[in-house]
Amino acid sequence: MTEYKLVVVGAGGVGKSALTIQLIQNHFVDEYDPTIEDSYRKQVVIDGETCLLDILDTAGQEEYSAMRDQYMRTGEGFLLVFAVNSAKSFEDIGSYREQIKRVKDAEEVPMVLVGNKCDLQAWAVDMAQAREVSLVYIINYCTTPYYTHVCCLCILCGNTAELTTQLLPLTSITD
Repeated sequence: MTEYKLVVVGAGGVGKSALTIQLIQNHFVDEYDPTIEDSYRKQVVIDGETCLLDILDTAGQEEYSAMRDQYMRTGEGFLLVFAVNSAKSFEDIGSYREQIKRVKDAEEVPMVLVGNKCDLQAWAVDMAQAREVSLVYIINYCTTPYYTHVCCLCILCGNTAELTTQLLPLTSITD
């Protein structure tokens, strides 16, 4: 069975765990519980083939930064998550991207920039700027409504060819 190793990175409190749990369990977690490191596995069908998504939900707090190189080494694709209500979390994305490239010793690593918490009223990040950053970084960009997992699935599996080929070599996915 083909296995895809995805790593979810971003600052503390941006909703990495909620996004991951929503995808894996179809359940929204509304209380914040800082993660050190959690691993989730989900069997899916991709292009008619049964595959395994191995998703690593990582710590965003600075005190766990020493662990980042280790989990970045094993990842095949990365979701770089920021909260639309936190300009700082958006600014941090560049350092995560550079660290991934350094650890992987590669200029091109499959990444998707994810704007999370889109249901909140107070946005601190301009979405046009986020799209622009994703173009400069040559990574894909998606915003995700916090209470639905449709965009989460779109990020991982792709309803569009460019997301599909960028993160995973697949064209369709089902539970």
